[in-house]
Amino acid sequence: MIYLRLIAESFRFAWQALRSNLLRTILSLLGVTIGIFAIISVFTLVDSLERNVRDSMSFIGDKVIYVQKWPWSFGPNYPWWKYFQRPEPNLREFKLLERNLSNDAGAAIFADKGNNTFKQGSNSYSNAGLFGVTYEYNKVAEIPIQEGRYFVPQEVDAARNVVIIGHEMAEALFPFTEPLGQEVKVAGQKLMVIGVMEKQGESMFGLPNFDQMGIIPYGTFAKMFDVGPDGIGSTIAVKGREEDQGLLELEYEIRGLMRNIRGLRPRDEDSFALNRPEMATQAIGGFFEVVGLAGWVIGGFAILVGGFGIANIMFVSVKERTNIIGIQKSLGAKNYFILFQFLFESVFLSLIGGGIGILLVFLLTLIPQDMMKVSLSVSNIILGLGVSAVIGMLSGIIPAVLASNLDPVIAIRSK
Repeated sequence: MIYLRLIAESFRFAWQALRSNLLRTILSLLGVTIGIFAIISVFTLVDSLERNVRDSMSFIGDKVIYVQKWPWSFGPNYPWWKYFQRPEPNLREFKLLERNLSNDAGAAIFADKGNNTFKQGSNSYSNAGLFGVTYEYNKVAEIPIQEGRYFVPQEVDAARNVVIIGHEMAEALFPFTEPLGQEVKVAGQKLMVIGVMEKQGESMFGLPNFDQMGIIPYGTFAKMFDVGPDGIGSTIAVKGREEDQGLLELEYEIRGLMRNIRGLRPRDEDSFALNRPEMATQAIGGFFEVVGLAGWVIGGFAILVGGFGIANIMFVSVKERTNIIGIQKSLGAKNYFILFQFLFESVFLSLIGGGIGILLVFLLTLIPQDMMKVSLSVSNIILGLGVSAVIGMLSGIIPAVLASNLDPVIAIRSK
């Protein structure tokens, strides 16, 4: 009970300090509010950016290795002339890989072409992407079907004219009718719609968007466009197993098989690139780390000022309540009771400032955004409150120690 009384009394004193000089308290807490707002808003934006980037990259899958002609690079001095003469991965190489791989959870080959126009009656949809994929592409990457279904093996093997379209495309081509079973025309070919994908929303950094895309069998794509060395290049995608955390076994196996398929000698350099989505996320992650560090620096200075403000409030509070402290001690209050009383008051005041900062961040997340969905996570709320509590504790420790060590006789006589 004594601890409950201590907390209740400390809460009452803190509230009285807040109300007795409201303007002084608000100005003192402003530093903590601004600091927590700066830190949590930056981390909220970074988390939302990372989440939206990962969602936008869901079409390329997780734990996937891509066999391509060009390696992914995110730095300067890209030696493009070194890779220009490399051959494109082809269907024969894919079938040999698919037949001989033992450490994979699925493999597919796909090709894509941008800037296509889909037509249906008097309606048209321009600047659409078109993907030609083999059957197991849905094992490599996530294809969220809202209506209809995915391909069946017979449709892919026979290169039938069927298509799965994006949500935005479906709304543009079929504003008043059900798209399933209807025909659309693209590149001179009529394709029957067998599925509509879920709405994805605008993607980040110009990444492909399922809403503006059509997916067809790889053989159908090859009938419509020139796929090969002098035409549109293909990509082989291999999904790793869950137990292969680093995908090292799969990468070694793919490299060995591809070198054998292409007849490379031991000292020959690879004539292909093995790319992984982690390479992109790591490059983006470095940028996010810099932004997060900047948030800590900017917010840190504001919190430092706020900490001095809270310390100032606590020193004034000790001065104003010296007589009360003396009475409490004369009635048997222990030093730790006085210490915790003022320390709790300091933490409580700091939490008020931090809570206001978090509330401001939350209000900002309610503003509608077209590019991405911004949300305040529980972890960031806990971080903000935790930093506020630490600042309150550090700011109030010295005044609390001074108050707890006051001589009761001298304290009672003070005015």
